[in-house]
Amino acid sequence: MSVDPSFYDLVLNASVLVQLVMLILLIASVLSWAMIFIKWRTLRTARAQAALFEDRFWSGSNLSQLYEGIRAKTPRGGLETIFSAGFREYLRLHKPGQDVVPHSLIDTAQRSMRVALAREEDKLEQWLSFLATVGSVSPYVGLFGTVWGIMHAFMALGNVQQASLAMVAPGIAEALIATAMGLFAAIPAVVAYNRYADEVERLINRYDNFQDEFLALLQRQLAAVKAEA
Repeated sequence: MSVDPSFYDLVLNASVLVQLVMLILLIASVLSWAMIFIKWRTLRTARAQAALFEDRFWSGSNLSQLYEGIRAKTPRGGLETIFSAGFREYLRLHKPGQDVVPHSLIDTAQRSMRVALAREEDKLEQWLSFLATVGSVSPYVGLFGTVWGIMHAFMALGNVQQASLAMVAPGIAEALIATAMGLFAAIPAVVAYNRYADEVERLINRYDNFQDEFLALLQRQLAAVKAEA
């Protein structure tokens, strides 16, 4: 499929301000597409890591061995980080001969896991605000370029005695390209933002549910140890 060369002529013949608007929208579009692929890869990796860790965690393996294996692993993220943060506090406070109130131990582990969860949430939401900004602002930036281009085209009619549609048509076409570029930058960004925001929310809920289940497991272990004592 060949591209109509008149498109380039329209861009090159546009006013400087309209060209600047087009350049801004082009840069925004390229950056948003880069962020779309980066977030797709990040979320795909996070889902795979969460599924793998849950399989290992609920397979009945020893928690201490699981913790040691994760602590020696770099990098780690997602549920591994949350589990490590909670179990590290559990091991630090739950030592032989150390009298620790179970409720206090659980609260300490929970606070540590909440901090880890907040950090993971921040990682997952990174660049989503950029996609939201591109999706909401780009149409207005394109519209500004269109309005300026049309105004510039009609102002040029004041220098001629007899006006015709053929005289303003190129200027209007140049201006409308800015609107088209604004939509081209905004639509993928909006679609990607909505999809990724939903995936991030699901992952955060998954992390939060694991945190509750893990804390319940620690409580049962403490109860069992106390009953044996």
